[in-house]
Amino acid sequence: MASEPVPLSGLARRLVDESILDADSAIKSTEAARKEGTPFVTYLVRNGLAEARAIAVSASEEFGVPLMDLTSYDLEAIPKDLVKDNLIRSHSALPLVRRGMRLFVAVSDPTNLQALDEIKFHTGVNTEAVLVEEDKLQAIIDQFLNRQEDSGLGDLEGDDLEDLDMAAFEEETDEDDQEVGSATDDTPVVRFVNKMLLDAIKTGASDIHFEPYEKTYRVRFRTDGILHVVSNPPSNLGTRLAARLKVMSEMDISERRVPQDGRIKMKLSKTRAIDFRVNTLPTLWGEKIVLRILDPSSAKMGIEQLGFEDYQQQLFMDAIHQPQGMILVTGPTGSGKTVTLYTGLNILNTFERNIATAEDPVEINLEGINQVNVNHRVGLDFATALRSFLRQDPDVVMVGEIRDLETAEIAIKASQTGHMVLSTLHTNSAAETLTRLRNMGVPAFNLATSVNLIIAQRLARRLCPNCKGSIDVPGETLLAEGFTDEQVDAGIEVFEPNAAGCDKCNDGYKGRVGIYEVVKITKEMAQIIMEDGNSMELAKQASTLGFKNLRLAGLEKVIQGVTSLAEVNRVTTGH
Repeated sequence: MASEPVPLSGLARRLVDESILDADSAIKSTEAARKEGTPFVTYLVRNGLAEARAIAVSASEEFGVPLMDLTSYDLEAIPKDLVKDNLIRSHSALPLVRRGMRLFVAVSDPTNLQALDEIKFHTGVNTEAVLVEEDKLQAIIDQFLNRQEDSGLGDLEGDDLEDLDMAAFEEETDEDDQEVGSATDDTPVVRFVNKMLLDAIKTGASDIHFEPYEKTYRVRFRTDGILHVVSNPPSNLGTRLAARLKVMSEMDISERRVPQDGRIKMKLSKTRAIDFRVNTLPTLWGEKIVLRILDPSSAKMGIEQLGFEDYQQQLFMDAIHQPQGMILVTGPTGSGKTVTLYTGLNILNTFERNIATAEDPVEINLEGINQVNVNHRVGLDFATALRSFLRQDPDVVMVGEIRDLETAEIAIKASQTGHMVLSTLHTNSAAETLTRLRNMGVPAFNLATSVNLIIAQRLARRLCPNCKGSIDVPGETLLAEGFTDEQVDAGIEVFEPNAAGCDKCNDGYKGRVGIYEVVKITKEMAQIIMEDGNSMELAKQASTLGFKNLRLAGLEKVIQGVTSLAEVNRVTTGH
């Protein structure tokens, strides 16, 4: 007996009557929304089935609920700590204002009575619906909840800076935090360090440098790949700043002669914590300390955000879904190799796969992946970890970096015995990666049969879409930069940053975009490797097969208006 069709609700019927939605889509959407446990309107907008504005107008007329434009509402007026964040998120319902025993709640779906009832139950206040557009509601909810989480980042002044929950990475108990805090009673130093860490997070910096010199001391942030000075504390504070940072990251305070590694976890709220990777370096005038800010969300941002061209993305996806073989990612420090690898691992991270990684150190924590910290002091290096992995029944293995012949040999053997191996190397291009492995002592026939894909990458600053401006560049100059005659004849609009910037960017740039050279090892490439060809021969063959090198990939980003010609010149060479 066939199941009866789902009857259309008042809103769905109204949308069908006004031709905003067809009947078939309305029925399917109603069923799908119910299965997912999401409001009907949220499902429609998220999947692009109807416009948020049209739905809101129809719903307002159908149910007689007042319609409001959320963009004109001040976030500061939203009552704080009245409704729990999880209720706001799960029901897509935002409290707007409380008047006596009435609470006005913004919703995009007036039929979502469960949300109003649950909020009323938890607050003890009568709830009334105010209708808003779904897309604006989600944006404001995200903004509000982020502001709630970032309240520790907002206006921390004076004594507030002393009470931040700072802990070494491994230890997260309250008692341990108290011990860490009591290890130094140098309150101004504590406040200064905490402020630097908070400022770095707020400005979106990737690294913090604490640098001592003979007569000065400076603190620099690396933002969008460029270092800039943010503070010049008195030079006599250098020793105490180093001691504070070493205590926070559980290093040996008394040892100042050798480099040390450590980690810090900074708890901003109950739901949000930021990790820092810390390294000390003994210099002529004291210890230079560099902190790398680790963002777990970067691995989950999706492959579309990395900056691959369509064909490059397809090559990458095809390669990671192979049952065996090796994928190598290459580039200098800070070029985004780890994020690329982890994006691939996140795609592969399903319950039927066993994934193991060896890193020095583990930068991004991912649930469902067995991550191992390399520890040379106890003899746990990449080669040892890799040998152990092969006894752990792995499907996918990730080696943080191939530095020596032993690691390379084990990784290649693993790729030849039914495992997918991902790793990184420090070389300049895809072709040079193969010659580097040959120089390590890896036989040519092993390289030709095991390596599937090589990715060389750089990170270039992304032009701010709000304030970038077009410039006129002569055709001769464009040709000299590497553009083809066809591209120049077709017309290229080159953009440059606004040096003054705007309120949404830094000096005309906002964020970074990856520039990639993705080379698949084809039969032709394998033949050159077997014949012990050099990097120039390999690069020429890759170009013949249609694989763009880093320079050409960068120029493609210029044509797309994503970055400037100056940025491409900064991160790539002309050959």
